[in-house]
Amino acid sequence: MRKLLIINGQNYFDRAQGKLNNTMSKYITELTTNEYEVVHTDIIKGYHVTEEIEKFKWAEVIIIQTPIYWFSLPGVLKKYIDDVFAPDVFFGKAKKFGAGGKFSKKKYMLSVTWGAKESAFNGAKDDFLEGLSEDQVLFPIHKTFEYCGFNKLPTFSTYSAMNLMELDPYITKMEHHLQEHL
Repeated sequence: MRKLLIINGQNYFDRAQGKLNNTMSKYITELTTNEYEVVHTDIIKGYHVTEEIEKFKWAEVIIIQTPIYWFSLPGVLKKYIDDVFAPDVFFGKAKKFGAGGKFSKKKYMLSVTWGAKESAFNGAKDDFLEGLSEDQVLFPIHKTFEYCGFNKLPTFSTYSAMNLMELDPYITKMEHHLQEHL
């Protein structure tokens, strides 16, 4: 059985309590348990760095389930990465910048929730996001994982998270996404 680590990067705020990200983490688990042994990290509940490093060493695939706050990761997830992605474990020195990643046999996937509508992406150059795609907005996050050698799987996005009226279409899309890419 393959090995999957799911990291829930939700931070808690009165206005964003994590229900959507918790639900998406739950569905990812349900949709993968036939083919994967699954372990979880729910960052907001706390973690131990050495245990997290061992989870990364163990896993073949890592899925980061997280909201996007201010076009980036929540602070708790950024701190987690700063704490866990240790030199000489996740990356080392290399002759070419960015080529010292130690996890080249592992894959990662971002499953993100956006406050933005889907129409906010891939628009015109004079739109707020200047025509950027979701992955272009997430460029620094992808580069962090690439720097550590991880191989990128296609990103899954849930839009209009703060006003989401119906989750079922996203669950169906997630199921297809996981079947296609995992």
